Amino acid sequence: MNAQNSLLVRVAVVGYGVIGKRVADAVARQTDMRLVGVADVQSDWRVKAAGQRGHALYAGNPDALEQMRERGLEVQGTLDTLLRQADVVVDCTPKKVAAGNVEMYRQAGLRYVLQGGEKHEAAGHSFVAEANYVSALGRRATRVVSCNTTSIVRTLGALRDAGLLHSARGTLLRRATDPVDSHVGGMINTMVPETKVPSHQGPDARTVLPDLDLVTMAVAVPENLAHVHSWSVRLTRSTSREQVLEAFARSSRIALLRADDGLGAINVVKEWMADLGRSRADLYEVGLWEDLVTVQGDEVFFNYMVDNQAIVIPETIDAIRALSGHQPDAGSSIAATDESLGIPLLRRA
Repeated sequence: MNAQNSLLVRVAVVGYGVIGKRVADAVARQTDMRLVGVADVQSDWRVKAAGQRGHALYAGNPDALEQMRERGLEVQGTLDTLLRQADVVVDCTPKKVAAGNVEMYRQAGLRYVLQGGEKHEAAGHSFVAEANYVSALGRRATRVVSCNTTSIVRTLGALRDAGLLHSARGTLLRRATDPVDSHVGGMINTMVPETKVPSHQGPDARTVLPDLDLVTMAVAVPENLAHVHSWSVRLTRSTSREQVLEAFARSSRIALLRADDGLGAINVVKEWMADLGRSRADLYEVGLWEDLVTVQGDEVFFNYMVDNQAIVIPETIDAIRALSGHQPDAGSSIAATDESLGIPLLRRA
Protein backbone atom coordinates (compact mmCIF):
# COMPACT_ATOMS: atom_id res chain seq x y z
CA MET A 1 0.00 0.00 0.00
CA ASN A 2 1.44 3.40 -0.94
CA ALA A 3 1.69 6.30 1.50
CA GLN A 4 -1.38 8.06 0.10
CA ASN A 5 -3.59 4.99 0.44
CA SER A 6 -2.39 4.44 4.02
CA LEU A 7 -3.94 7.80 4.95
CA LEU A 8 -7.38 6.79 3.70
CA VAL A 9 -10.01 5.48 6.08
CA ARG A 10 -10.84 1.97 4.89
CA VAL A 11 -14.60 1.45 5.04
CA ALA A 12 -16.68 -1.71 4.78
CA VAL A 13 -20.44 -1.56 4.25
CA VAL A 14 -22.53 -4.45 5.55
CA GLY A 15 -26.00 -4.62 4.02
CA TYR A 16 -26.57 -3.36 0.49
CA GLY A 17 -30.17 -2.22 0.65
CA VAL A 18 -31.84 1.19 0.45
CA ILE A 19 -29.36 2.83 2.83
CA GLY A 20 -26.34 0.59 2.27
CA LYS A 21 -26.09 1.21 -1.45
CA ARG A 22 -26.25 4.96 -0.92
CA VAL A 23 -23.63 4.84 1.82
CA ALA A 24 -21.34 2.76 -0.40
CA ASP A 25 -21.61 5.22 -3.27
CA ALA A 26 -21.06 8.18 -0.94
CA VAL A 27 -17.97 6.61 0.64
CA ALA A 28 -16.56 5.99 -2.84
CA ARG A 29 -16.83 9.73 -3.57
CA GLN A 30 -14.74 10.81 -0.57
CA THR A 31 -11.12 11.77 -1.11
CA ASP A 32 -10.13 10.64 2.40
CA MET A 33 -11.87 7.25 2.38
CA ARG A 34 -11.63 3.99 0.47
CA LEU A 35 -14.53 1.59 0.09
CA VAL A 36 -12.97 -1.84 0.58
CA GLY A 37 -16.18 -3.72 -0.15
CA VAL A 38 -19.83 -4.41 0.54
CA ALA A 39 -21.35 -7.52 2.10
CA ASP A 40 -24.84 -8.98 1.85
CA VAL A 41 -26.67 -12.29 2.10
CA GLN A 42 -28.87 -11.78 -0.95
CA SER A 43 -28.07 -12.75 -4.53
CA ASP A 44 -30.69 -10.77 -6.45
CA TRP A 45 -30.54 -7.71 -8.71
CA ARG A 46 -29.63 -5.36 -5.87
CA VAL A 47 -26.43 -7.18 -5.01
CA LYS A 48 -25.63 -7.72 -8.68
CA ALA A 49 -25.81 -3.93 -9.08
CA ALA A 50 -23.07 -3.53 -6.47
CA GLY A 51 -20.65 -5.42 -8.68
CA GLN A 52 -21.83 -3.54 -11.75
CA ARG A 53 -21.02 -0.29 -9.95
CA GLY A 54 -17.49 -1.53 -9.29
CA HIS A 55 -17.83 -2.36 -5.59
CA ALA A 56 -15.99 -5.43 -4.30
CA LEU A 57 -18.64 -7.92 -3.22
CA TYR A 58 -18.55 -10.20 -0.17
CA ALA A 59 -21.00 -12.74 1.22
CA GLY A 60 -22.45 -12.20 4.68
CA ASN A 61 -21.97 -15.87 5.58
CA PRO A 62 -20.73 -19.14 3.97
CA ASP A 63 -24.22 -20.21 2.87
CA ALA A 64 -24.73 -16.89 1.11
CA LEU A 65 -21.31 -17.27 -0.54
CA GLU A 66 -22.37 -20.53 -2.19
CA GLN A 67 -25.72 -19.12 -3.33
CA MET A 68 -24.16 -15.95 -4.72
CA ARG A 69 -21.59 -17.87 -6.71
CA GLU A 70 -24.30 -20.20 -8.02
CA ARG A 71 -26.08 -17.09 -9.31
CA GLY A 72 -22.94 -16.06 -11.17
CA LEU A 73 -21.90 -13.22 -8.87
CA GLU A 74 -18.20 -12.46 -8.56
CA VAL A 75 -17.68 -12.69 -4.81
CA GLN A 76 -14.34 -11.96 -3.15
CA GLY A 77 -15.00 -13.98 0.00
CA THR A 78 -17.04 -13.85 3.19
CA LEU A 79 -17.65 -11.10 5.71
CA ASP A 80 -14.73 -12.01 7.96
CA THR A 81 -12.37 -11.49 5.00
CA LEU A 82 -13.89 -8.08 4.33
CA LEU A 83 -13.64 -6.98 7.96
CA ARG A 84 -9.92 -7.75 8.07
CA GLN A 85 -9.42 -5.05 5.42
CA ALA A 86 -11.41 -2.30 7.17
CA ASP A 87 -10.86 0.42 9.76
CA VAL A 88 -14.54 1.33 10.06
CA VAL A 89 -17.60 -0.77 9.26
CA VAL A 90 -21.00 0.75 8.50
CA ASP A 91 -23.79 -1.69 9.26
CA CYS A 92 -26.88 -1.03 7.11
CA THR A 93 -28.59 -4.36 7.68
CA PRO A 94 -32.31 -4.55 8.54
CA LYS A 95 -33.56 -3.48 11.95
CA LYS A 96 -32.21 -5.54 14.88
CA VAL A 97 -29.74 -7.47 12.70
CA ALA A 98 -26.95 -4.97 13.30
CA ALA A 99 -27.24 -5.29 17.08
CA GLY A 100 -26.38 -8.96 16.68
CA ASN A 101 -23.29 -8.06 14.65
CA VAL A 102 -21.83 -5.67 17.21
CA GLU A 103 -19.84 -8.28 19.13
CA MET A 104 -18.22 -9.44 15.89
CA TYR A 105 -17.08 -5.89 15.16
CA ARG A 106 -15.77 -5.46 18.68
CA GLN A 107 -13.80 -8.68 18.54
CA ALA A 108 -12.34 -7.59 15.21
CA GLY A 109 -11.18 -4.33 16.81
CA LEU A 110 -13.22 -2.26 14.37
CA ARG A 111 -14.93 1.05 14.81
CA TYR A 112 -18.54 0.78 13.67
CA VAL A 113 -21.48 2.93 12.63
CA LEU A 114 -25.03 1.69 13.15
CA GLN A 115 -28.23 3.08 11.68
CA GLY A 116 -31.33 4.41 13.40
CA GLY A 117 -33.21 1.12 13.44
CA GLU A 118 -30.99 0.03 16.32
CA LYS A 119 -31.35 1.24 19.89
CA HIS A 120 -29.07 3.92 21.31
CA GLU A 121 -27.57 1.38 23.71
CA ALA A 122 -26.18 -0.73 20.87
CA ALA A 123 -23.52 1.91 20.23
CA GLY A 124 -23.70 4.03 23.38
CA HIS A 125 -23.75 7.20 21.29
CA SER A 126 -26.18 8.74 18.80
CA PHE A 127 -25.06 11.09 16.07
CA VAL A 128 -26.12 14.10 14.02
CA ALA A 129 -23.12 15.95 12.60
CA GLU A 130 -24.21 19.55 13.21
CA ALA A 131 -25.22 18.76 16.78
CA ASN A 132 -22.56 16.53 18.31
CA TYR A 133 -19.75 15.67 15.89
CA VAL A 134 -17.05 16.43 18.45
CA SER A 135 -18.47 14.01 21.01
CA ALA A 136 -18.01 11.15 18.51
CA LEU A 137 -14.33 11.86 17.84
CA GLY A 138 -12.26 8.72 18.32
CA ARG A 139 -15.13 6.66 19.73
CA ARG A 140 -15.38 2.98 18.93
CA ALA A 141 -19.00 3.28 17.79
CA THR A 142 -21.92 5.57 17.08
CA ARG A 143 -25.46 5.29 15.78
CA VAL A 144 -26.72 7.63 13.07
CA VAL A 145 -30.27 8.32 14.21
CA SER A 146 -33.27 7.66 12.00
CA CYS A 147 -34.37 9.85 9.12
CA ASN A 148 -37.14 11.54 11.09
CA THR A 149 -34.98 12.02 14.16
CA THR A 150 -32.20 13.50 12.01
CA SER A 151 -34.62 16.08 10.64
CA ILE A 152 -35.85 16.97 14.13
CA VAL A 153 -32.33 17.50 15.45
CA ARG A 154 -31.33 19.59 12.43
CA THR A 155 -34.32 21.94 12.56
CA LEU A 156 -34.84 22.27 16.30
CA GLY A 157 -31.07 22.36 16.77
CA ALA A 158 -30.88 25.32 14.38
CA LEU A 159 -33.48 27.20 16.43
CA ARG A 160 -31.73 26.26 19.67
CA ASP A 161 -28.35 27.43 18.38
CA ALA A 162 -29.94 30.78 17.53
CA GLY A 163 -31.24 31.07 21.09
CA LEU A 164 -34.85 30.80 19.90
CA LEU A 165 -36.04 27.35 20.99
CA HIS A 166 -38.22 26.96 24.06
CA SER A 167 -40.37 23.91 23.32
CA ALA A 168 -41.71 22.06 20.30
CA ARG A 169 -44.70 19.93 19.37
CA GLY A 170 -44.72 18.06 16.09
CA THR A 171 -46.91 15.75 14.03
CA LEU A 172 -45.17 13.36 11.64
CA LEU A 173 -46.89 12.00 8.54
CA ARG A 174 -44.84 8.90 7.87
CA ARG A 175 -44.58 7.27 4.45
CA ALA A 176 -45.91 3.73 4.40
CA THR A 177 -42.95 1.90 2.85
CA ASP A 178 -39.88 2.38 0.69
CA PRO A 179 -40.66 2.75 -3.03
CA VAL A 180 -38.79 -0.45 -3.90
CA ASP A 181 -41.09 -2.42 -1.56
CA SER A 182 -44.40 -0.93 -2.67
CA HIS A 183 -45.41 -4.14 -4.47
CA VAL A 184 -44.75 -6.19 -1.34
CA GLY A 185 -46.42 -4.14 1.36
CA GLY A 186 -47.71 -0.71 2.09
CA MET A 187 -51.04 0.94 2.69
CA ILE A 188 -53.95 1.74 0.42
CA ASN A 189 -56.95 3.87 1.37
CA THR A 190 -56.13 4.12 5.06
CA MET A 191 -54.13 6.09 7.63
CA VAL A 192 -52.79 4.62 10.85
CA PRO A 193 -51.98 6.78 13.89
CA GLU A 194 -49.17 5.50 16.08
CA THR A 195 -50.63 4.16 19.31
CA LYS A 196 -48.17 5.91 21.60
CA VAL A 197 -47.59 9.55 22.49
CA PRO A 198 -44.88 10.64 22.24
CA SER A 199 -43.94 8.66 19.16
CA HIS A 200 -40.43 7.26 19.42
CA GLN A 201 -38.79 10.07 17.42
CA GLY A 202 -39.10 12.62 20.24
CA PRO A 203 -37.28 10.56 22.87
CA ASP A 204 -34.79 9.48 20.22
CA ALA A 205 -33.92 13.11 19.43
CA ARG A 206 -33.00 13.54 23.08
CA THR A 207 -30.28 10.92 22.71
CA VAL A 208 -28.51 13.61 20.66
CA LEU A 209 -29.82 16.81 22.29
CA PRO A 210 -30.86 15.82 25.83
CA ASP A 211 -32.30 19.22 26.77
CA LEU A 212 -34.97 19.34 24.06
CA ASP A 213 -38.53 19.95 25.26
CA LEU A 214 -40.59 18.28 22.57
CA VAL A 215 -43.50 15.94 22.00
CA THR A 216 -44.08 14.07 18.74
CA MET A 217 -47.10 12.29 17.32
CA ALA A 218 -47.04 10.20 14.15
CA VAL A 219 -49.45 8.92 11.53
CA ALA A 220 -48.60 6.42 8.78
CA VAL A 221 -50.02 7.56 5.44
CA PRO A 222 -50.51 5.79 2.08
CA GLU A 223 -47.59 7.17 0.05
CA ASN A 224 -43.94 6.22 -0.26
CA LEU A 225 -41.91 9.23 -1.44
CA ALA A 226 -41.07 11.01 1.82
CA HIS A 227 -42.23 11.90 5.31
CA VAL A 228 -43.82 15.28 6.06
CA HIS A 229 -43.57 17.03 9.45
CA SER A 230 -45.76 19.82 10.84
CA TRP A 231 -44.33 21.72 13.81
CA SER A 232 -45.61 24.20 16.35
CA VAL A 233 -42.66 25.67 18.23
CA ARG A 234 -42.72 28.04 21.17
CA LEU A 235 -39.83 30.48 20.99
CA THR A 236 -37.84 32.01 23.82
CA ARG A 237 -39.10 35.46 22.83
CA SER A 238 -41.23 37.23 20.28
CA THR A 239 -39.26 37.43 17.09
CA SER A 240 -39.59 38.03 13.37
CA ARG A 241 -40.12 35.56 10.59
CA GLU A 242 -36.84 36.76 9.06
CA GLN A 243 -34.89 35.80 12.21
CA VAL A 244 -36.39 32.32 12.17
CA LEU A 245 -35.50 31.85 8.50
CA GLU A 246 -31.99 33.12 9.17
CA ALA A 247 -31.60 30.44 11.85
CA PHE A 248 -32.67 27.70 9.44
CA ALA A 249 -30.49 29.08 6.64
CA ARG A 250 -27.33 28.74 8.76
CA SER A 251 -27.57 24.96 8.33
CA SER A 252 -26.28 23.66 5.01
CA ARG A 253 -28.52 20.64 5.55
CA ILE A 254 -31.80 22.51 5.64
CA ALA A 255 -32.96 23.45 2.15
CA LEU A 256 -35.43 26.34 2.06
CA LEU A 257 -38.03 25.50 -0.58
CA ARG A 258 -40.81 27.68 -1.93
CA ALA A 259 -44.25 26.34 -2.65
CA ASP A 260 -44.88 29.37 -4.88
CA ASP A 261 -42.04 28.16 -7.11
CA GLY A 262 -44.15 25.09 -7.82
CA LEU A 263 -42.32 23.02 -5.20
CA GLY A 264 -45.30 22.63 -2.89
CA ALA A 265 -45.58 18.84 -3.15
CA ILE A 266 -43.10 16.12 -2.29
CA ASN A 267 -43.28 14.44 -5.70
CA VAL A 268 -42.35 17.71 -7.40
CA VAL A 269 -39.37 18.21 -5.08
CA LYS A 270 -38.16 14.70 -5.92
CA GLU A 271 -38.51 15.48 -9.63
CA TRP A 272 -36.47 18.64 -9.08
CA MET A 273 -33.71 16.58 -7.45
CA ALA A 274 -33.63 14.36 -10.53
CA ASP A 275 -33.46 17.39 -12.82
CA LEU A 276 -30.54 18.77 -10.81
CA GLY A 277 -28.66 15.52 -11.33
CA ARG A 278 -28.82 14.26 -7.77
CA SER A 279 -27.96 10.56 -7.54
CA ARG A 280 -31.22 8.59 -7.32
CA ALA A 281 -33.08 11.95 -7.06
CA ASP A 282 -32.00 12.07 -3.41
CA LEU A 283 -32.77 15.03 -1.14
CA TYR A 284 -30.10 14.91 1.56
CA GLU A 285 -31.39 18.04 3.24
CA VAL A 286 -34.51 18.74 5.24
CA GLY A 287 -36.79 20.31 2.61
CA LEU A 288 -38.42 23.13 4.59
CA TRP A 289 -41.05 25.32 2.92
CA GLU A 290 -39.92 28.86 3.73
CA ASP A 291 -43.05 30.56 2.38
CA LEU A 292 -45.17 28.48 4.77
CA VAL A 293 -43.20 29.54 7.86
CA THR A 294 -45.56 31.56 10.06
CA VAL A 295 -44.60 33.50 13.19
CA GLN A 296 -47.15 34.72 15.71
CA GLY A 297 -45.51 36.45 18.64
CA ASP A 298 -43.38 33.83 20.37
CA GLU A 299 -44.66 30.91 18.26
CA VAL A 300 -43.53 29.63 14.87
CA PHE A 301 -45.29 27.10 12.66
CA PHE A 302 -43.54 25.29 9.81
CA ASN A 303 -43.67 22.22 7.58
CA TYR A 304 -40.95 20.18 5.91
CA MET A 305 -40.31 16.97 4.02
CA VAL A 306 -37.85 14.20 4.86
CA ASP A 307 -36.41 11.98 2.12
CA ASN A 308 -36.16 8.86 4.25
CA GLN A 309 -33.81 7.14 1.80
CA ALA A 310 -31.27 9.97 1.68
CA ILE A 311 -31.19 12.25 4.70
CA VAL A 312 -28.92 10.04 6.83
CA ILE A 313 -26.29 9.55 4.11
CA PRO A 314 -24.27 12.73 4.81
CA GLU A 315 -24.54 12.03 8.55
CA THR A 316 -23.10 8.55 8.02
CA ILE A 317 -20.11 9.92 6.10
CA ASP A 318 -19.42 12.44 8.86
CA ALA A 319 -19.78 9.69 11.47
CA ILE A 320 -17.06 7.67 9.73
CA ARG A 321 -14.73 10.69 9.85
CA ALA A 322 -15.49 11.37 13.49
CA LEU A 323 -14.84 7.79 14.60
CA SER A 324 -11.61 7.61 12.62
CA GLY A 325 -10.42 10.87 14.20
CA HIS A 326 -8.79 11.94 10.93
CA GLN A 327 -10.82 15.17 10.82
CA PRO A 328 -11.36 16.76 14.25
CA ASP A 329 -13.27 19.77 12.92
CA ALA A 330 -16.99 19.30 12.38
CA GLY A 331 -17.32 22.16 9.92
CA SER A 332 -14.56 20.82 7.70
CA SER A 333 -16.07 17.35 7.61
CA ILE A 334 -19.57 18.66 6.89
CA ALA A 335 -18.27 20.90 4.09
CA ALA A 336 -16.34 18.03 2.48
CA THR A 337 -19.33 15.71 2.65
CA ASP A 338 -21.70 18.36 1.33
CA GLU A 339 -19.41 19.10 -1.62
CA SER A 340 -19.11 15.42 -2.54
CA LEU A 341 -22.90 14.98 -2.55
CA GLY A 342 -23.72 18.15 -4.47
CA ILE A 343 -25.45 19.87 -1.56
CA PRO A 344 -23.96 23.33 -2.34
CA LEU A 345 -25.56 23.15 -5.80
CA LEU A 346 -29.04 23.16 -4.26
CA ARG A 347 -28.20 26.11 -2.01
CA ARG A 348 -27.22 28.08 -5.12
CA ALA A 349 -30.24 26.95 -7.15
